[in-house]
Amino acid sequence: MFVTAALAASEAVGEAGHSEKVLFPPFDPSHFTSQVFWLALTFGAFYLFMSRVALPQVGSVIETRAARIAKDLNEANAMKADADLAQAAYEQSLATARANANDIAGKARDAAKADAEATRSKIEADLAQQMQGAEQRIGDIKDKAMGNLDGIAEETAAAIVTQLFGGKFNKVDIAAAVKIARAG
Repeated sequence: MFVTAALAASEAVGEAGHSEKVLFPPFDPSHFTSQVFWLALTFGAFYLFMSRVALPQVGSVIETRAARIAKDLNEANAMKADADLAQAAYEQSLATARANANDIAGKARDAAKADAEATRSKIEADLAQQMQGAEQRIGDIKDKAMGNLDGIAEETAAAIVTQLFGGKFNKVDIAAAVKIARAG
């Protein structure tokens, strides 16, 4: 249609034989009133359509999303609070378990220390008794050896005197000489 109007306008110029300048219709001031009318009518219809149909739907979608986001945030906050409570309970139970473990370890350490002390005391008593028995035996052996020493010394002295001087001596005199030598 636009093409036919343009052709008709060019033919009118050509038929008239004069070179009158034809304006493009939207720019022609004689058509402004009808254009403003149709612009106002179209804008009004578009405004009514947007305000009555499109924008309420968009607004309801936005409200639905806002409500959903608020609900999700509330649930997330509730879950975070539950998680914080669970973490606090876990940390409390962990601290209680550590305290119990330290108490048990302390009691076990004290019991082991007491058992070790009792065992050490028993072993020391046994060793002291064994030492006393050993000292008694050593003393007995020493006394026996010392008792035999006088006899051995007397026999050795008698043998030496006999070898050196070739005579027989009285055992009483040899025993007295050994006692004097041992005392001196």
